[in-house]
Amino acid sequence: MKDETRKWLTFAADNLSSARILLESSLYNPCLQNIQQSVEKNLKALLVEKAAILRKTHSINELVTILNGMDLSVSLSAADCDLLDTIYLPSKYPLGSALPDFFPDEELCRRCLTIAETVSAKTKELL
Repeated sequence: MKDETRKWLTFAADNLSSARILLESSLYNPCLQNIQQSVEKNLKALLVEKAAILRKTHSINELVTILNGMDLSVSLSAADCDLLDTIYLPSKYPLGSALPDFFPDEELCRRCLTIAETVSAKTKELL
């Protein structure tokens, strides 16, 4: 495994661990932000390892589309990708977001955490 890939995976794991701690502390907004970042970094780790050119994007949909084009499936449905993409902006910037009434709760965080854990496991399997 490439050193750069390991770095992406380390940061992804840190984000996932942070998300778990934040969830248990009822800090839902930063929990979701860390979940999205964990998924993004896992996907980018795969791209780095498979010698793909990394695009400057935070879109899970876009990254999954690139991976699918390389015959690499991380078991993310279109609905999961859309959900994670809707989290990115509102969790970082409360004003002017696509979801002005975005208030995360425990149920949403647990659902997204399960998605992130699945992506993490699948990424390791593909590497």
